[in-house]
Amino acid sequence: MKARVVTVFGGSGFIGRYVVEKLAAQGDLVRVAVRRPGDALFLKPLGDLGQVQPIAANLKNEASVRRAVAGADCVINLVGVLFNAGGQTFTALQHEGAGRVARAARDAGVKHVVHMSALGAARASESEYARTKALGEEAVLEAFPSATIFRPSVVFGPEDGFFNRFASLAAKLPVLPVPGAETKFQPVYVRDVAAALVKASAGGEAVAGKTFSLGGPEALSLRACLEVMMRYTGVARPIVNVPWWIADMEALFLGMLPNPPLTRDQVKLLRVDNVVPDGAPGFKALGITPSRIEAVLPRFMVHHKRHGQFKAG
Repeated sequence: MKARVVTVFGGSGFIGRYVVEKLAAQGDLVRVAVRRPGDALFLKPLGDLGQVQPIAANLKNEASVRRAVAGADCVINLVGVLFNAGGQTFTALQHEGAGRVARAARDAGVKHVVHMSALGAARASESEYARTKALGEEAVLEAFPSATIFRPSVVFGPEDGFFNRFASLAAKLPVLPVPGAETKFQPVYVRDVAAALVKASAGGEAVAGKTFSLGGPEALSLRACLEVMMRYTGVARPIVNVPWWIADMEALFLGMLPNPPLTRDQVKLLRVDNVVPDGAPGFKALGITPSRIEAVLPRFMVHHKRHGQFKAG
């Protein structure tokens, strides 16, 4: 059988590297469409010689998007941002860019499109991130009605910006000040998300035009997530729930940094639980059993122990 050609936009990112790895393992030819192909060279050893090919593409440049999808059997779009920075904005990438990819895929005769959104995507959200995610979904489905949409809760894994960031803070601070300590999340393991994306990339009636909400087996408050994390790092810190008005003030100034640890838009997101809605199709509909945090977290939290893997316990 002829190998499929799959174009993965944002394939060098946190989730993308696991998607590329899984596609390569099943024999697909993978184009990793990124702004700077040199930054994606680390993915090439995931496949055989020439199987994983980084190519230049920018979601704001239509010609580059069309080149990236030409001749592809499937297109997976994972591009997203956590804050606006220069031309890399929520609107440019998550809304307009998403639509541009879907239209290019349609015009190129691509068989199937898989699009990464986010749990909580809604036109009526106070958060610009969530609003543009919802608008992106609409733009994708308008151009490619049989596309599959995925909405994950917070994704964790060895390179994540969630548990790793808080573990680093716990190592430096006497307390962990967090806004939204009681806000609930449903942390989902990155390899489970990648498995769902790759499974859907085959297309078919079971996934065509469907939206799947992905969450782990447990809904936990942010406080509970951090307590689990500290259990495996061996660094215990009191968790202080920062009042919303203080969080807004802090985010106003922190948001001016080049790589802000907190923005006002993120504070808005933290006000709302990020869990899978009752009855929403998810992992079960795809035949995937999501991993429990306790089965995965100890593997990479060991790096945050004071003496690494040589620390007892």
